[in-house]
Amino acid sequence: MSFFTELKRRNVVRVGAAYVVLGWVLAQVAEFAFDTFGAPDWALKTVVIVLLLGLPLVLFFAWAFELTPEGIKRDEDVDRSQSTVTQSGRKIDRAIIAVLLVAVGWFAWDRFYAGSDEPTASPTDPATAEPDAPGAKESASVTEKSVAVLPFVAMSSGPDDGYFADGLTEEILNSLARLPELLVTARTSAFSFKGKDLPVQEIAATLNVEHIVEGSVRRSGDRLRVTAQLIRAEDGFHLWSETYDRDAGDTFTIQTDIAEKIALALDVVLDDERRERMATSNVRNPEAFVAFQKGIELHHRAHRDLPQLPTLAEANKYFERAVELEPGLYSAYLFHTDLYTHTLIDFATGDPGVADLDEQDLSEARRALEADLEAGIRTAPDWARRTNTEFDQALLLGNWRGLANLTDRMLERNDDCAVPEWQQIATFAFGRGAEAIRDLEALAACDPLLGRSRRHIATGAIWLKDFDRAIKEARPVIAEEFQLPMLEVPYIDALLATGRITDAQKVIDTEMRDAADAQRSLALVASMKGDAAGARSIAAELFSASDGFGNERLMLAARRGDRDAANEAAAFIDSRPFGYLPLLQVIYFCVCGAPFDLEATPTFAAMLDESGLPWPPENVVGWPLKDW
Repeated sequence: MSFFTELKRRNVVRVGAAYVVLGWVLAQVAEFAFDTFGAPDWALKTVVIVLLLGLPLVLFFAWAFELTPEGIKRDEDVDRSQSTVTQSGRKIDRAIIAVLLVAVGWFAWDRFYAGSDEPTASPTDPATAEPDAPGAKESASVTEKSVAVLPFVAMSSGPDDGYFADGLTEEILNSLARLPELLVTARTSAFSFKGKDLPVQEIAATLNVEHIVEGSVRRSGDRLRVTAQLIRAEDGFHLWSETYDRDAGDTFTIQTDIAEKIALALDVVLDDERRERMATSNVRNPEAFVAFQKGIELHHRAHRDLPQLPTLAEANKYFERAVELEPGLYSAYLFHTDLYTHTLIDFATGDPGVADLDEQDLSEARRALEADLEAGIRTAPDWARRTNTEFDQALLLGNWRGLANLTDRMLERNDDCAVPEWQQIATFAFGRGAEAIRDLEALAACDPLLGRSRRHIATGAIWLKDFDRAIKEARPVIAEEFQLPMLEVPYIDALLATGRITDAQKVIDTEMRDAADAQRSLALVASMKGDAAGARSIAAELFSASDGFGNERLMLAARRGDRDAANEAAAFIDSRPFGYLPLLQVIYFCVCGAPFDLEATPTFAAMLDESGLPWPPENVVGWPLKDW
C-alpha cells in the first residue's frame, strides 16, 4: 500500500484539514476577545504559535491511532476487517463542513456587521456622520477636482475685518473639505499665500491643485459685500463668480452658498446628505470665527517665538471665547490643549520656565487637558477625527492599556487630512512606521506647506532606514526657525547615518544660526566619530550654560553611549508627573534604539507593558558608542 493511500485510509488529510479550519476560527475568536479586553499583542501571537505547534501533533495522532468503539487504539493493533476509519472519515467530513459554516458565518459577521458599530452617516443626525470612516472615501478624480481656497482679502479697515475675512475663508474651506469627491488644500498651506501677489498658476503648482478660489470681503456697518470666484489654474478661466450684498447677520448663508456653488461648478453632485455634511462643518456665529482666527494667529506665533507658554495662554482666551459662542467648534478644543500639554511636558523635563509650578497647578493643567480632549471627542465632526482624538486622549493622559490595539484602529481610519498630533511617537519606533509615514504623506498632499508633516516624514524615513529621503525631506528644516532643538536634528542624523560627517560639519558651521543648536549637533558628530570624551565635553559646556533639560541630556547621553548618564536623566523624567510622554518623545527623536534601560524608569516600564507596544526599538542610525 502506497504512503499516500495509507494517509487517506487513516484520515490524516481529513484530520489535518479539520484542524486547520478549526484553528483559524479559534484564532479569529481570540483576536476579537483580546481586542475587546485590551490584551497585549503577545497574547494573540502565543495562541497562534500554540495552534501551529499543535498541527504536527494532531497529524501524528491521526497516523498512529484509530478511534474504535472500544476506545483509542494503536492503528497496528486494529483488525482491518473491524476498522471503523470509513465511518470516522464521514464524521470528520461532517465536522469540517460544520466548522466551515461557522467560519463563513464569522467572516460575514465580521465583514458586514461588526464594521457597522461605528456611527453611520445620517441626514437627520449630522453630528454622527462619518464620511471619512474606512471605505467611505470615494475614488473620484482628485486631480481634476482639487482646489485651494486662498484667504479672502479684507477691503475694509475695521479692527477685526481681517480676522473676519480669514474666518469666512476657513468656513468655506471646511465646507468643501467635507466632500469626499474633492481634494481641498488645508488651511496652513492655503493661508501661507496671504498678502502675496502671485500668479494663480504658480500658487496652484506649489499646492498641486487644479483650481483656485479667491475673494474679497468688505464690511460697512451692518452691511456686507462678499465677492468670490473659482479659477481654473491651467488657463486662468473663471468657472464661477458671484457678489453678495447682504446683512452682516447672513454670513452663514453666504459661506454655505459659496461652497455649494463651487462644488457644483466642479461637477460634484450635491444631494441632501452632502449639503447637510457641508453645513455641519460651519460656524454660524461671525464673532466666534473672528475669535478663533485671533487664537490661531497667537498659537502659530507661540510656536515660532520664545517664551512659548505666555503666548499660548493668550491664544487660549480667544479659543475660550470661540467655544463660548460656538460650543461645537471642535478645532478650538484641540488648539486649547496645547498650553496644558506643553506645560506638563516642560515640567516633566525640568524646564526652569515652569519650575515654580506646584501640585495644584499641575492638577489643574491635567484637568483642563482632560476636559478639552473629552470635548474634542464629543464635538468631532466625523469618525476619523473622533478616532484621532481618542488616540491622543489615551496617549497624553497615560491610559496605555491596549494602546497598541488603539494604534491599529487609528491607523485604519481613512482621512487624508486628519492625522493625530502625537501619532508619530507611538508608531515609528514600535514597528508601525510604514503605516505612519503613509498617513504623513497623505497629510503632506493635503497640506503641502505644513512644516510638521515634512519634519516627521524626515524622522520617519530615518526609522525606515531611507536615509536619502530623510536628507531630502529634512534639508529645508535648517532654513526655518523652531523653538525645539529636536526638530532640527533629523538632517544631521541622516547625514551621519550615511557617513557624510564632513557634510554635517559644514552645515553646522555655516547654516545653523543658533549657537546651542550647533553645539548639540557637534556633540552628535563627535558621537558618530566615536569620540565619547569630546561628545561629553560639548554636552557639559552646553548644559552648564543653559542648565539643560532632562530630555536633551538623555538623548545626547544615549547617542554617545553613556548608559549611566542616560539612565540618570531618564529616571529624573520618569519620577515626575507626565514623564511618560517626554520619554516617548525621546525614543522617537533619538533614533538610537532604547535610549535608557526600563529598570531606570519603572513608571514608564509598567505603562509600556500594558500598552502592548514592542520593546526595544532598533538603533537604526547605528551610533557606534551605544552598545546596548
